[in-house]
Amino acid sequence: MKDLFGKAILDFQTNNSPEAISTETNISEADDMDVAYLFRSYNEMPKLEQKALELSKGKILDVGCGAGSHSLYLQENNFDVTSIDISANAIEACQLRGLKNARVQNILDLENDKYDTILLLMNGTGIFGTLQQTSNYLQKLKSLLAPNGQILIDSSDIIYMFDEDEDGSKWIPGEGYYGELTFTISYKNQTEEAFPWLYLDYNTLQNAAHANGLQCELIQEGDHFDYLARLF
Repeated sequence: MKDLFGKAILDFQTNNSPEAISTETNISEADDMDVAYLFRSYNEMPKLEQKALELSKGKILDVGCGAGSHSLYLQENNFDVTSIDISANAIEACQLRGLKNARVQNILDLENDKYDTILLLMNGTGIFGTLQQTSNYLQKLKSLLAPNGQILIDSSDIIYMFDEDEDGSKWIPGEGYYGELTFTISYKNQTEEAFPWLYLDYNTLQNAAHANGLQCELIQEGDHFDYLARLF
């Protein structure tokens, strides 16, 4: 992994001539994202993210923390928050921003710790990769919950991205679940190896949660097919 997403974050943090990140999927054309968006304040965050932070309690784990904006808000509000990401560059940026407990860590390799709140935001289901891998991640997350703990996770139903037939039904090419995408990231004339990224509609997440012994509650819906859910 070239860690280009993390490199963009670190470049922005260190004023090292940051550029836009280009993302492309197997069902959409390249789109540029200003890396500054990852450094947004609480007031600049979407309502779903604000709601997740409001509901956070106790000892918190921020999974796939990226630039650390959610963790930073929680730390500033005196929460005990651990921030993890597989990107070494992103974690370095988090540490430079002042996060006290940020480290390079794959969630599947995390052991022994227990948390009252586990956050997976900015399409938190993405790290599952595929629908088939979802149970592995949910079982791991469940094992990390303290008694009465909660998982706060967001995603989107991307069915809207597919064309409609004349009868109003959606035309979905290929096999498997329509929320399984392949992402490619480019930054400063380099391109990351393509990787799987999963969007889950709420009903599919709810079914997966129940299959893994978790309750699932729809907390809030966003303006564009996105939602925040609570698993417990």
